[in-house]
Amino acid sequence: MMNTHDLTTKPLIGCMAYRKTSAQTYPAPVFGLTTSYVEAIAEAGGAPVMIPLGLDEPALRVILTRLDGLLLTGGGDIDPAEYGGDRAELVHDIDPDRDRVELFLAREAMVRHKPFLAICRGHQILNVALGGTLYEDLMTIMPRAIKHDFFGELPRNYQAHEVTIRPESKLAAIIGRSAVAVNSLHHQGIRDLAPDLVATAFAPDGLIEGVEAPAHPFAVGVQWHPENLIHDNPSMLDLFRGLVGAALANQAPEPSLIS
Repeated sequence: MMNTHDLTTKPLIGCMAYRKTSAQTYPAPVFGLTTSYVEAIAEAGGAPVMIPLGLDEPALRVILTRLDGLLLTGGGDIDPAEYGGDRAELVHDIDPDRDRVELFLAREAMVRHKPFLAICRGHQILNVALGGTLYEDLMTIMPRAIKHDFFGELPRNYQAHEVTIRPESKLAAIIGRSAVAVNSLHHQGIRDLAPDLVATAFAPDGLIEGVEAPAHPFAVGVQWHPENLIHDNPSMLDLFRGLVGAALANQAPEPSLIS
């Protein structure tokens, strides 16, 4: 008799894809996933899989049921209509279907206590999904905002500023320090924090850079891109190890195999 628990089981981590158009003679729409996410999850001990867009809610429920954890990835702006915003002229790269899919999955993951890590856009999606709002553009709207958008200007691992971390938070337990230097590749950010979240990290200008849900086993959001920093700062890989560890604990018991 052999039981699959005798084997090392890698938890299955679903990673949100984005849409793009392939650069071919006859361009075709494709789903994409930045390789740094895959590398970070794999190095942390997980098995990453891509979640495509365009699926209906029953299909998404089936996928989420079979996943052990979820990664909400970075990307374009969220439609301001999703959080009552009124500055549509300040946003770009909106994909309404991606908004629909990710808002649904974030809410489902919260209800099911499915472990997840939310990065940059994902951090904002989590806040919006639970009733929070965003600054459509930080430099235009947020008082005393510093520059946060270095996208396309500097390498993705450029550490633009420090964030301070609340010592009692899950994030502090993972990172192991009260402040850490981070990269910054966003022009939007959290304005009103969702009721079910607590802020765990802050930029020098006061912008919320980390959130978590206290009633959830592992619901962590960060505004920066830790997947681009795992070779510069080992504590960034620890964020993915935290997700993988929580996902491993979330795995359903495997059936016994008789041979």
